[in-house]
Amino acid sequence: MQQPRNMIRALQDNIGRAIVGKEEAIEFALIALLCKGHVLIEDVPGVGKTTLASALAKSLDCSFRRIQFTPDLMPSDVTGFTLVNFKTGQMEYKEGSVMSQVVLADEINRTSPKTQSALLEVMEEHQVTVDGITHPLPQPFIVLATQNPGEFVGTYPLPEAQMDRFFLRISIGYPTVEQEMDVLERYSGTVRPMETIEPVCAAQDIIALQEMVTQVYCSPEVRAYVATLAAATRQDPALQLGASTRAAIALIHGAQACALLDGRDFILPEDVQHMLLPVFAHRLVLHPEARMKGVSAEQVLLAILKNVAVPVKL
Repeated sequence: MQQPRNMIRALQDNIGRAIVGKEEAIEFALIALLCKGHVLIEDVPGVGKTTLASALAKSLDCSFRRIQFTPDLMPSDVTGFTLVNFKTGQMEYKEGSVMSQVVLADEINRTSPKTQSALLEVMEEHQVTVDGITHPLPQPFIVLATQNPGEFVGTYPLPEAQMDRFFLRISIGYPTVEQEMDVLERYSGTVRPMETIEPVCAAQDIIALQEMVTQVYCSPEVRAYVATLAAATRQDPALQLGASTRAAIALIHGAQACALLDGRDFILPEDVQHMLLPVFAHRLVLHPEARMKGVSAEQVLLAILKNVAVPVKL
């Protein structure tokens, strides 16, 4: 296996063929992959959400399926179903679209809450239970979901339990003029950039990297720092729902991946700070009064970050 930093750099460069000037979004997506987490890519239409997810999937030598979430999509389309084999008289399981190592859940908030909930067990436990029988998912496993902002027509907001199962949320954002000129140049030729992307990393390499992430040392001081940040969200008057324990665990895992990418085998407070917004922000629920005043979850987290003392001794 290549060195971790070299492998990640190869993945970043490969994805960068299709996504221009969004290095941080690519980095966060790869961190989620290394932490066995799932990614929610949320932004307005046409800025590259599906392109980022597809480019990551094509960069991995793993099985890949895309699920286009529509209002008529059924839970059984996602998880699979059982039916009778009339030749043998036995019940047989027919795999759903989620039975793959990399799953692109495109426009996840355009399907009904009933179908959205079909992913709860899949994302948390990496398994599917159909008619009382559990079927494990192939490893490594990651869900890359895209969605438009909730105020767009024809969308169903994801419930808090679903949002909490996403390791982090990414926003792509509009490109600068220079970046958009680069995009126009790349996509004006006869060969589309997505067609030039080839796998640069095998499934076994990803599993090995995931194991290396868990071996990065987290000091008691850093654990206390993360716990204090999580507790502060639960006490903030602007928030109706603070960060869960699952969110605090995800923050430590994200910081471990940051340290690994930086060539360290221990976490610094800066790693925690770097991952705080993408890991915590989408899990928080603002009070209606704060929302009416235009307060965002990111603003609340930045204020908390300033007020919580940074550990000096590690």
